[in-house]
Amino acid sequence: MIARELINHMIPPLKPTDSAEHAIVWMEEFRCKQLPVVQKGRFLGLISEDRILEENDDSKPISQIQLFADKCFVHEDQHFYDVIKIASEFKVELVSVLEEDDQFSGVITIQDTITAFAQTTAVQAPGGIIVLSMNSHEYSLAELSRLVESNNARVLNSSMKPDDMDVQKVKVTLKINQEDLTNVVATFERFGYKIIARFQENEVSQTDKDRLDILLRFLDI
Repeated sequence: MIARELINHMIPPLKPTDSAEHAIVWMEEFRCKQLPVVQKGRFLGLISEDRILEENDDSKPISQIQLFADKCFVHEDQHFYDVIKIASEFKVELVSVLEEDDQFSGVITIQDTITAFAQTTAVQAPGGIIVLSMNSHEYSLAELSRLVESNNARVLNSSMKPDDMDVQKVKVTLKINQEDLTNVVATFERFGYKIIARFQENEVSQTDKDRLDILLRFLDI
């Protein structure tokens, strides 16, 4: 799924000439704490509720309030994984979408992106999740897949990110199409792999927070 398909057309952009009061009213109406500011089709950045409240003057035009995250955007043909990555980098709740000529097209909320991700096969298919720690030079998705498939299972999704505690190591997250991970775990351990976490179907469905944590592991953020 690409960014163009996730645009939330219910959330409009503000103009620099709009007042801070107008921005607050729209934030309350659309239940968000940030909104894009656009001038003649050009994305200028985001304005937040916190920055407006700091000014303590609702009559001020947005042009007199400092914007932020002017690089917080993706283009229409980018994958929705990129949306999550950009949102994480800027720590925002929505990401602007630009057309090929950099004209503003709309915004995507993180909630919309999570919903889209939740509808993918990798999430919808039953199974479990294993997180491995290994030296970066030892990583081979082909080898990991081979070990998983030796247990009549398969890898539905995988991601890798550096280990914050050891620059020589990486953390690899695998979504596997089996709810019972006992045999797969035993195989990994037999071949010397270190398992640092495992999540079986009944565990990851306990709360929305758990599901979001798993989502972030998938997306390497």
